Amino acid sequence: MTNPDSLLQKVMGDFELFCKNFIEINTNDGTREKLILNEAQKDINDLLKMNRQIVLPKSRQAGVTTMMLAMSLWKACTVPNHSIMIVSYLGASAKQLFDKLKDMNQSLPRHKYPNIFPEVKRENRTELLFKNGSKITSTVAGDKDIGRGETIDFCLLSELAFYNDIDRQLLSVSQSMAKGEHSRLIIESTAKGMNSFHKLCMAADKGHSRYKLYFINWYHKLYLQQFKNEIDEADKWFRATNKGNKMSSKDLDEDERLLHEKGATLRQLSWRRFKLLDMELESFHQEYPSNLYEAFVNSSGNTLFNQSKILERMEYIIPPLDRDELTGVLPEPLIKFIGRGLEIYHLPKRGKRYYSGVDVAAGVGGDNSTMSMIDDDGNQVMSFYSNKVSPHDFAGVIDQIGRWFNYSYLCVERNSYGSVVLEQLRNTFGYENMYKMKQFDERGKRKLKLGFLTTEGSKKIAISLFRQNFETGMVNINCKSTLEEMTIFIEKDGKLGNRKSGGNKDDLVISMTLANVAMAEGKWYV
Repeated sequence: MTNPDSLLQKVMGDFELFCKNFIEINTNDGTREKLILNEAQKDINDLLKMNRQIVLPKSRQAGVTTMMLAMSLWKACTVPNHSIMIVSYLGASAKQLFDKLKDMNQSLPRHKYPNIFPEVKRENRTELLFKNGSKITSTVAGDKDIGRGETIDFCLLSELAFYNDIDRQLLSVSQSMAKGEHSRLIIESTAKGMNSFHKLCMAADKGHSRYKLYFINWYHKLYLQQFKNEIDEADKWFRATNKGNKMSSKDLDEDERLLHEKGATLRQLSWRRFKLLDMELESFHQEYPSNLYEAFVNSSGNTLFNQSKILERMEYIIPPLDRDELTGVLPEPLIKFIGRGLEIYHLPKRGKRYYSGVDVAAGVGGDNSTMSMIDDDGNQVMSFYSNKVSPHDFAGVIDQIGRWFNYSYLCVERNSYGSVVLEQLRNTFGYENMYKMKQFDERGKRKLKLGFLTTEGSKKIAISLFRQNFETGMVNINCKSTLEEMTIFIEKDGKLGNRKSGGNKDDLVISMTLANVAMAEGKWYV
């Protein structure tokens, strides 16, 4: 016979069981039920067992916040002297979340298990203090630094993308977190443009961050239950407007077919179309993104490149070759750059011509020095980006890569530091196969000068060429970072470029643009 005490101990020691047995929530259809973790919530729970910091970009109503409120209460009940903080971006939101948490707390069966659930010692609008010394605090991310002067064991930052001065607030919270293995910092938010939350998510997605990322798209199967009433309504609407027939595969447009291939059910696609009756596609993408990039892409505004084509390309990009595949093939001086900015997608082929674009920066942080290369079919074969390589050293990298790829034809932007690289390539390395730009001197004589001189006029013409080639399928981009930069490349007040807030860059867009210029030139000097 099972010992009731050991069974209760098992339940209290497992968050999923704790929710299933003790946490009551109000459902979307107005009923009150125990919290049964869905698959996404289970994945997040497993992620938190192994990681101290996680970031959760999400669609609306994914149940993440409810889960984190329940976890806050579980921590307070099972770990004495635990300090828990829940941070919202508005006072009304903070009140709503804290009321929800207090409702969960009041539903705990203290009368049945008085020795298991600690009594509340103090309760007010912003704090729940328990007799075991644990406390849960609710606060708003205003102008003051969050958590200053405190030691926090468990912290939920809800809707971080909407905070003022995200970087400062995140730094303040990070410094206030307890340093032991038990501490947890959870960030969950929908997107709000290209701000620091976007930068955090992109870094986590690439593995360049202490945060582990988990993304929940709008067609995750959890939403089949979460949005059941709306989906039923959408199904009725579709039948009413299509002679009583439910949605089938033949009814899908191009975007819907792609979503269907990725896992969206026909009922979910019917719901999507129903939502779009009174909602702009851009707003739908922000509230209900289908992939990590979609919300950020479509909330940026004035973007120059076709966003749908970029997102579709992101679904099918190939990974770069790894170190094992390149060792013994790639020139030895370049091996150190593998995984540090150098990405090779295809090896050089005998008899093939390659066209490269080069954008040069100072190499002291900030903007990247970049090199992008396509073959004579327009297929990208490599990319390089680094903000730590000096112009002098970058010239050596370009020389090595260019010669390896059958003496690639180089189009180097000669503005600023580019002139240094051009001088090194020609005079130090003897590189001959380079783009020359036609210009008139003061006497009206036409001359050829090495490199591409970027002006507002020449930049617009070159970008237009790249844009046309990409959107008509004349060039194929394999570099994920290049595609990411293309999603936020805008025209504003007659000027082209990326918004620099949040550390956004456009250097790979520029080098890929110059590669397109090189290919269009069709010259070959060796």
